[in-house]
Amino acid sequence: MIRVLIADDSAFMRMVLSDMFKKQPDFEVVGVAVNGKDAVEKCKSLNPDLVTMDVNMPVMDGLQALGQIMNDCPTPVIMFSSLTREGAKATIEALSLGAVDFVSKVGGSISKVDTVEDEILTKARTAVGAKGIIRKAAAVPPPAPLPPMPEPKPETAAPTPTPESGPKETASTPPTMRRIQLPLRGGGATAPPPPKRFTPRAVPAARTVSSGGSARKLVVLGCSTGGPKALQSVVPLLPRNLPCGVLIVQHMPPGFTKSLAERLDEISQISVKEAENHDIIEAGHVYIAPGNYHMTVANGGREILLNQDPPIGTLRPAADVLFKSAAPLGGNIVSVILTGMGSDGAVGMTEIKKTGGYVIAESEETAVVYGMPKAVVDRGLADEIKPLQAIAGAIVHAVSH
Repeated sequence: MIRVLIADDSAFMRMVLSDMFKKQPDFEVVGVAVNGKDAVEKCKSLNPDLVTMDVNMPVMDGLQALGQIMNDCPTPVIMFSSLTREGAKATIEALSLGAVDFVSKVGGSISKVDTVEDEILTKARTAVGAKGIIRKAAAVPPPAPLPPMPEPKPETAAPTPTPESGPKETASTPPTMRRIQLPLRGGGATAPPPPKRFTPRAVPAARTVSSGGSARKLVVLGCSTGGPKALQSVVPLLPRNLPCGVLIVQHMPPGFTKSLAERLDEISQISVKEAENHDIIEAGHVYIAPGNYHMTVANGGREILLNQDPPIGTLRPAADVLFKSAAPLGGNIVSVILTGMGSDGAVGMTEIKKTGGYVIAESEETAVVYGMPKAVVDRGLADEIKPLQAIAGAIVHAVSH
């Protein structure tokens, strides 16, 4: 029986969610909380298996309550947030603090709970399985960033930031100076010119390089449930002079991927952005697929193309789409699979393995949901199986050999 604590300042929503869980034979509502402070106290006294938490609550908001719960009594938490930009930022912060997953409110309110009931129940059942991982992770200090990589020989040197690129932006940098709009829906059209830090370099050969030509190395990574938190244990550790680009597919709706990219950029040595159509892939940069768009690589692994081809199952973006497009690069590809439900990525990694690419999978001991990595490991595709804290080091080692 899954024991649930519901935290929401709306009496109506507490009733709706309580009724929804009570209809299920494997759930028991052990308590309700009317604000964040109440949620923290009841989490300590009731020791639930799962907490559902609204972001906006009086006395103590959901983020403050989440932080205290993860510190005092680590418990799987699912957040409920709005689809606004502010809601997306709060959701990313919640996932950074340790929430397992989130549910977007329908039209700013979850009063239409019947439209997301299956999603809530699926995520709730999945989150409960992460209880041991969450408690273990809470007791482990984060690893230190990796030292800079040795500078490559001049004849093989990857492009390095130029003086015009300016310093690495921080959270205090005005948003208008550092953020990029998504490409227009429907593909094809290119977004407004990017800021200097991401200005594509003049690479004449990039437009004519064949997929079997002189492509430099490229890292492709896929993750889902538990991914935003996991990425914060990988991306910030990568050295700024990583001699290749990193492309990431994280299963998230539109809007949330942009907030995730901004969050990672603020805390990382390496530069991170939400990918745009026709971005030229630069060394020392990370590109996150925008929600509702598949991301592929073209021109010998030097250019990003986005599309709205049909979802793979229910997924767009899908890791399999990215991985399949990168497979022709053969030994120049380092592919990584982290925590997540299902098996997205396994098919694409099969193709990467066949063409000589390198495969790294997160181990069961640290994966919040050991679904996507398990599918890769069970197929015998993984060259390395590493705990989360060792993934960044494995990436650095793989791209330098």
